[in-house]
Amino acid sequence: MQDATLDRLEQSAASKGETAPSDAGSIAKRPTPTQADDRETGYFQSYSYNAIHESMIKDRIRTDAYRDFIYDHKHLFKDRVVLDVGCGTGILSMFCAKAGAKLVLAVDNSDIIYKARENVFKNGLQEVVKCIRGKIEEISLPVPKVDIIVSEWMGYCLLYESMLDSVIYARDKYLAPDGLMVPSHATLRIAPLADSDLKDSHIDFWRDVYGFDMTAMLERAHEEVLVRVADERELAAEAFPFLELDLHRTKVDDLTFTKPFNATWREGFKLLEGFVIWFDIIFGTSRYLNIAPGLTAAEAKKTGLVSFSTGPHSEATHWQQGIFLIKDPADEFSAGDEVEGEVTYLKKQGQERSLDIEISWAKSDGGKDQRKKQMWVVD
Repeated sequence: MQDATLDRLEQSAASKGETAPSDAGSIAKRPTPTQADDRETGYFQSYSYNAIHESMIKDRIRTDAYRDFIYDHKHLFKDRVVLDVGCGTGILSMFCAKAGAKLVLAVDNSDIIYKARENVFKNGLQEVVKCIRGKIEEISLPVPKVDIIVSEWMGYCLLYESMLDSVIYARDKYLAPDGLMVPSHATLRIAPLADSDLKDSHIDFWRDVYGFDMTAMLERAHEEVLVRVADERELAAEAFPFLELDLHRTKVDDLTFTKPFNATWREGFKLLEGFVIWFDIIFGTSRYLNIAPGLTAAEAKKTGLVSFSTGPHSEATHWQQGIFLIKDPADEFSAGDEVEGEVTYLKKQGQERSLDIEISWAKSDGGKDQRKKQMWVVD
C-alpha cells in the first residue's frame, strides 16, 4: 500500500514538471496565521540557513555517534521504515538509507528541506529517502506505522526548543509497538560550580569596559544561562543525575518537572558560585533495554553501547554546558558538606520553546526553609 501511495505522489509531481521528489504525503493542514505564530515561524526559519547545520554536522561527537550506531547496527535498519523527525540537511536519513532501510521519511518544517531533497538526489538515494515539508503534528505520512524513529532533538540543557514534544507526538502516532527510538535514553546532570573565573569574565566585566561604566548591562544579567564550556576543575562535587528519560516511554508531561539533587562537597573548594547542567545520550539496540540508574555515557561505552556526554569531562560539543551563575554568591562549604536542592524546568510563558529553570539549594542540615533559590532563562 505504501509503495502505491508513493508511486502516485511521484507520478503526480512528474506530471507537473517537478524534477525533485514530491513531499510524499506531506500536504500540511495550514493553520490561520496569528500573532502567536510569529515566534514559531522564526524558530523554523532559523534552521533554514547553513550555519546552524554546519555547526551541528561538524560536531564530531554528535554526528559520529549517530553514524556509528546506524552503521554498526545495519541489521536493525535493513528493510525497515524509518522516520527522521527534524531531518535538517538529511544526513541522518542518508545514514539510514545506506544502512539498508527500505523507506526513510525525512520530515522538516524549515526551508532546509529543499536542500535536503537535493542532497538526497545528488547521492542517488531518492528511491529510499522521501523528503516531507511540514510540522510532524500537521502532516499525514504515507504509511500508518514506522519501525524506527531517528531524531537529533536535543537542545541546550537538553530540553531547550521543546523539539522532544514533537518527537513524542511522532512516536505515539507512528511508531510500531515494537519500534525503536534512536537515541533511546537521555540523562540530565547537575554539579555545583565553585571558585570560578566566570563571574569576573561575564558579570564584573561590565563594570569597566575600556574605561567606561557599563553596569546598565548588569540588569537581569544573572537571569541568563551562559552556554559555555565549564572548567571541570571548578566543579565542587560529582555530578548528580536529576532526570533520566527512556524515550520509548517518556510523556510530554514529564518534561515539566521539579527534581531533587544532592552533592558531597570536595576538598579544595569554598564559595558556591553557581551550577553547571549537561546531559548524556545513549543509543540502545532494543526498546526493552534496561539502563542502570545514573549510568554515565562513559560507563555505557564500556558495555558496548554507543553514547556520548556533553559534560565538561568530555570532548566539547556544540551544546557545551549550561552555566547558572548565582546573583549574590555567599554560601561557603567545607569538604564533606552535603548540598541538596531541587531543579525545576518550566516552559517559558508565551515562549514555549524557551526554558525557565529554577534551582534551589542549601546545606542538607539546613532544611527546606533555609534554601535559597534563583530563576534563570534559556532563550
